[in-house]
Amino acid sequence: MRYVEEFRDPIAARGVLAAIGKVVDQIGATAENPVHIMEICGGHTHAIFRYGLDRLTPPGIEFIHGPGCPVCVLPMSRIDECVEIAERPEVIFTTFGDAMRVPGTRKSLMQAKADGADIRMVYSPLDALEIARRNPDREVVFFGLGFETTTPSTALSIQQAAREELKNFSVFCNHITVPPPIKALLDDPHMVLDGFVGPGHVSMVIGTHPYDFIAQLYGKPIVVAGFEPLDLLQSVLMVLEQIRDGRAEVENQYARIVPEHGNPVSLAAIADVYEPRPSFEWRGLGEIDASGLRIRPAYAAYDAEEKFGVGYGAGPRIVSEPEGCACGQVMTGRIKPTGCPQYGTGCTPEMPLGALMVSSEGACAAYFQYGATEDAVTEAVQ
Repeated sequence: MRYVEEFRDPIAARGVLAAIGKVVDQIGATAENPVHIMEICGGHTHAIFRYGLDRLTPPGIEFIHGPGCPVCVLPMSRIDECVEIAERPEVIFTTFGDAMRVPGTRKSLMQAKADGADIRMVYSPLDALEIARRNPDREVVFFGLGFETTTPSTALSIQQAAREELKNFSVFCNHITVPPPIKALLDDPHMVLDGFVGPGHVSMVIGTHPYDFIAQLYGKPIVVAGFEPLDLLQSVLMVLEQIRDGRAEVENQYARIVPEHGNPVSLAAIADVYEPRPSFEWRGLGEIDASGLRIRPAYAAYDAEEKFGVGYGAGPRIVSEPEGCACGQVMTGRIKPTGCPQYGTGCTPEMPLGALMVSSEGACAAYFQYGATEDAVTEAVQ
């Protein structure tokens, strides 16, 4: 299968691993003094653990799991607002499935649904549009959530609703952008980061140039990566080679998918529908300037925050984490999931305390799902 099987070739994987080991030796990295590489995307975190790449690579490499899971970084106050909207009798609330079980302070969307709220899982905002067409007497709200990867589809759906003058459709916008939190992490004096494995799907939309500041201002290498084991191994090798050579550049390992300047159609739709918020709260990172998007006034009729009087500017929104929950520390790379006192006891996939155990891209879920096979021989190099 093109672009899948060839990136799982065990012979090629052994060759890349040997090259990684050689460069690690040249750098002089050891288990006591490792190179710290952050994979920004939660999809990369899961791939690293699924294929055992953290155990196949030399001990001189330390993977730091970044805040690259949009469900995970959403503050609990926004889940509370979702529930508040969904519990209105006139509302049909639609959402992607991975947000259903994320806990708020009172309940999750799944619990709200069990209590009688009309909450429906959809695969696309276009599904929500169709529900609005079929239910003209109800207000249909789509939970717009995600990085630049999912932002275009929501923008295009709002444009379509405007063309149809479909007034009973709106979006609760929680779309966020990747570059600002990377800057926040780089500005954190407690963070030790030597290089980055950059997100593939986000970059498919925005291209590679939004990361230029990482190399130019902070002197750190970043390599945009695909999601197969050989993609990630090659990307790690490229980061290590930059460190060895004293270079700091933005490189694109995922060039078969990611264009240098992004997707112009998607970028045009985003620019038409959205504008940056002055700031947005990230779970574990706090308020970050210009890191979230809001719907422009021209499309205010499709903005659920305007329609229902919730969200930023509507009142206090800071909500404390549940006692003992260390999601914020995990997402900023300060501790591993196993360092959380609730991991595997008070917080499991069946009874999650924090979003990192719920989301399909959460670091805690990756540890829990794949940690039991720690001593197994990895499929990628069998």
